[in-house]
Amino acid sequence: MSAAHLAAWTLVLAAYGVVSAISFTAYACDKRAARKGKRRIAERTLHFLDLIGGWPGGWLAQKTLRHKCSKPSFQRMYRLSVLSNAALLACLLLRF
Repeated sequence: MSAAHLAAWTLVLAAYGVVSAISFTAYACDKRAARKGKRRIAERTLHFLDLIGGWPGGWLAQKTLRHKCSKPSFQRMYRLSVLSNAALLACLLLRF
């Protein structure tokens, strides 16, 4: 692997880490808002964060915070966002 490829993949992994942290935080804020009866974060926002690479943080939040893990419609869209993100990542792998 060339230095350019290594740098590109390091950047991709760093981006996943940052977006995952944002996604986890969004899930946590939504959970807190739900408990307090306050304004919630839109599900489409959580799905968008998962789609753009935050799904590991979303998964961790679902497991540790027990948030959005028992809502079938949310889980279907979550899985679709993970598969879509994986497909995009596979396209990148094939390109480089």
